[in-house]
Amino acid sequence: MTPKKVSVLIPAHNEEKYIFETVDAVSKITEISEIVVIDDASVDNTAQLAVDAGALVVSLPRNLGKGGALNKGLEHVSGEIIALIDGDLGPTAIELKKLLAPVLADRADMTVAKFPKARKKGGFGLVKGLARKGIKLFTGLEVAAPLSGQRVMKRQVIDALGGFESGYGVEVGMTIDVARMGFRIQEVEVNMSHAETGRDLRGFLHRGKQFIHVARVLARRLAVR
Repeated sequence: MTPKKVSVLIPAHNEEKYIFETVDAVSKITEISEIVVIDDASVDNTAQLAVDAGALVVSLPRNLGKGGALNKGLEHVSGEIIALIDGDLGPTAIELKKLLAPVLADRADMTVAKFPKARKKGGFGLVKGLARKGIKLFTGLEVAAPLSGQRVMKRQVIDALGGFESGYGVEVGMTIDVARMGFRIQEVEVNMSHAETGRDLRGFLHRGKQFIHVARVLARRLAVR
């Protein structure tokens, strides 16, 4: 059987601290054929460091947010399997290999990374709670990692989705739509870690924006039920 071509999309905005190590780790996974970093209008050295690590870089003139950046990245990959990861995973991006295995073996159509427990306290679980309840409401699924951005999926899943939504609700909307279309979703435990937001002003502002975006995604689907 001919091996499936695997493409990796990494949306990144001002990730110069982590992007080189992230790309370098992913490049060590033998199953991966191409790595594309979408530089979402960074004002630091993200793009050059990604190039130095061996990625193809697509630089956006203005910030489109995660969903918009991923859609631009899709225009530059040809894999039958598409992996999505964040730019701040650093060396732990090597754990992407665990997400690939079930999809390559046709045991799942989409896998989602389930991270270890956070090392420091973040918010109070409001965003994750809303996301979990929304996914259960629309699909009946009980998920542990509703907001995880580390995913692997077959190209036909993305084709069926018609691309990615904008904003921080992209993962929740994706899970709902993929499940409702009958695709198989599997959560996979990984030893990944990324830059964590704490209980400071910046962290609360970020989670507040997340909450609003997730609520909007759920409201749109409620309107068309």
